[in-house]
Parts: sequence; C-alpha cells; structure tokens
Amino acid sequence: QVQLVESGGGLVQAGGSLRLSCAASGIIFRLNAMGWYRQGPGKQRELVGTITSGGYTNYADSVKGRFTISRDNAKNTVYLQMNSLKPEDTAVYYCNARRDLGVVSDYWGQGTQVTVSS
Repeated sequence: QVQLVESGGGLVQAGGSLRLSCAASGIIFRLNAMGWYRQGPGKQRELVGTITSGGYTNYADSVKGRFTISRDNAKNTVYLQMNSLKPEDTAVYYCNARRDLGVVSDYWGQGTQVTVSS
C-alpha cells in the first residue's frame, strides 16, 4: 500500500552531519505521522523521532538537540537532519509511516546505513 525509500546514509566522522530523506509513494492519503527508527549492532530497533501531519515532533532523549525531523507534505517526504554525530549513532536507519483509520497500520522502508567513525 505504501512504499518508503530512504536515502542519504553513509560514512561520516564523529562530529559531522548527515541528512536522511524518506519519500513515500503508493496509497499515501491520511498518513497521520512519519518518523525515523534505528537499529544498531546487537541492539533493538528504537525510536529516533516522529512528526505528525500537523508538524508536531517527538525525539528520543539520546538525539535531542542534535537531530531534527521535518517534513514536506506536498512531496510526501520526511527528513532527518543529524548533527554532532557520535559513534553510538551508528545504525541502520528506517523510515516509518503510520496510518490510523481506527486500526493502526505501520509501513517501513528498507533502511539506510549510517556509520560514524571516531
């Protein structure tokens, strides 16, 4: 129903920046929120940040003040600006979209690798 494609991952030095993008296509109406999750080596998948269609944002404590999530509803695209990157930010980053029509449906991208070297 919904296809999500992430881009922008790569290798960066500690203290550097990356900007991830996620474009949604398919049946994209009434997507209530989009966001980013990540899964590091040997770790559980965890929330990075979310943004609603109205622009309200939520962030994990570990990234507050360093990461910023934004969206362009006209382009059906969500962005994750990552600044002051740390080695512990190394993970596969996954885009998420949520549709709530009484029953919640979640859609996921394939992931993009972010590696932060020290």
